[in-house]
Order: sequence, then structure tokens, then C-alpha cells
Amino acid sequence: MSTSREIHLASRPQGWPTADNFRLVETEVPTPGPGQIVVRNQFMSVDPYMRGRMNDVKSYVPPFQLDAPLDGGAVGEVVASEAEGIKPGDTVLHGLGWREYALLDAKAARKVDPTLAPVSAYLSVLGMTGLTAYAGLLDVAAMKADESVFVSAAAGSVGSLVGQIAKLKGASRVVGSAGSPAKVERLKALGFDAAFDYHDGLVRDSLKAAAPDGIDVYFDNVGGDHLEAAISSMNLHGRAAICGMIAQYNATEPPAAPRNLALLIGKRLTLRGFLVGDHGHLRDQFVQDMSGWLRDGKISYDETVVDGIENAPEAFLGLLRGENLGKMLVRV
Repeated sequence: MSTSREIHLASRPQGWPTADNFRLVETEVPTPGPGQIVVRNQFMSVDPYMRGRMNDVKSYVPPFQLDAPLDGGAVGEVVASEAEGIKPGDTVLHGLGWREYALLDAKAARKVDPTLAPVSAYLSVLGMTGLTAYAGLLDVAAMKADESVFVSAAAGSVGSLVGQIAKLKGASRVVGSAGSPAKVERLKALGFDAAFDYHDGLVRDSLKAAAPDGIDVYFDNVGGDHLEAAISSMNLHGRAAICGMIAQYNATEPPAAPRNLALLIGKRLTLRGFLVGDHGHLRDQFVQDMSGWLRDGKISYDETVVDGIENAPEAFLGLLRGENLGKMLVRV
């Protein structure tokens, strides 16, 4: 093909994004130069952190530029190569999603084996999502056997894996919050000891009912009232791995919670934010462990797949609305 379609950021959202903030653009498929490859993307990822990159503010990663393609995790087949070690037909993982064809330096791509797992798994359970769950729970929060764990947004791509890894590593009790009765039932099927719908009442009350003896570890994907509830329920020397705060990504006013940060002092709590990119040293061990768990049927994972690059904005908006079970992906 000589043309490729890609999604550009047409305008910066104010509060909740809308379809008008995105634009579908047709471009020419580029020709690779020395050391470069062209990839026909098969799947791309949409992730909550992308909402922050739509704002023109300084952060740990540069903001998306207006009238330019967005980017993010993608996996696809190499169709042209001018680089040693990568040939047409290879499957690679890279960071230029939101487009049908991607031109990139070969050193920015990582070859993956499509015979080990469906290629989409390299964007979910075997990719950044899985490593985020693994590193956040076991390294950042340093969960130990016989501890009690609470996971927010537990039916999402990261949270659902956190809960399962916690059980495999000997957690005494794992509790998850989710946004619908169907998601609550899915968490129970995945082995969570208890789960609740955060729409059913105050999160603080629901968590105390689900974990009457308190929690030792909190994996935070939500922030706000979930973080406040976790602080309230934490036992002495509890630890929280702060992965995301989706509750405030679209807010136009500062969050009302948490209002109980003073409890950190008496309980000697640790709240630690983290980025998965800081934990690359765990990748080999993670792949070994996760591959084994998948092979032995000890880990299950969910994917919600939307077809067509033209529907990528709607997939992203659906993610923010909580319409996904597990990882939200676009089949390009």
C-alpha cells in the first residue's frame, strides 16, 4: 500500500475529551533510510496516561503535539527494512501506535516471537501492562506472603494482573474495586477473595467490609476517594504503589480527596509513585515468571478489542468511561 491512515490531535481537551479533539489523516507510507524499518501495525494500545499527554503541561513525558500523530505502544509486522538484525516478516513491538504504518529506527523496536502468544499479548500481559503490575506489586510495594492487598480499577489491564500475581505470591486476602456488577463477578472468577462495585456506596465503607482486618498493600490506579479509603484501612507500615489516578485525569478542579494524609504519620505508611520504565531490570525475571504462569494456566487475562484505526479515538474514550474489561486494544 502507498497510503497510511493515522490519528492526529486536532485540539486539546478541556475536561473530558470528545471525538472533535481527534482527526483522521491520510499520509504516504514512508521509505526507510539506513538503520530504519517500516512496520505495518497490527494492534495498538490506548492507555489512561495518554490523557495527560493531551494537555500542554510539563510532565515525565512530552505532551502530544497538535496537528501531529499521537503515539503509544504498538505491535506489527516489518514490511521494509534497512537495518541489520531485522528483516521483513519479523514481528516487533514499538512505540508508534495511532497509525497504520510506522517508520522508526530499528533500535527503537524489539523483536517478539509470535509463536509464543498472540501478538496482542505483547501489549498486555507480556508487555508494559504485565510488567507494571509485576514491578508495582513486588518491587515498589514489596508485597510479602500472608499480606492483605487492595487493588483499585481491578478489572482493568493492570489491576486484574496485580490481583492474580498477589494470590500466586501468597497474599492472604486480595480485594478489588470495579465499576459494574459484571466486572465484580469477573474479579471473583479470577481468584480475588472479595470485590465490590464502587458505585454501591462510599468506597471507605465497602473496603472496610471487604477487608475487616485492614490492608497491608494498596495498588492505586484511581486516586481520590479510593486512595483515601486505602489510607483509612491500611495497617501499620502499609505500603501503596501509586500507578495512576484516573479519577482526576479529566477533572477541571483539584480533587477533594484524600483528606486523611495525617494518618501516614501514626501508621508509618509509605506511598510511592512509580513509572514502569524505571523497572527494566526486572523484565527478564518478569517474562520468565509470566510465561510460566500462562503456560500452566495460572494467569488469565482479558482484552477488549476495537477494530479499525478510525475507531481508535472512540476506543480511548471508552477506556476513560470504563467500558473495557482488561486491556483496551485497537486492531489496526
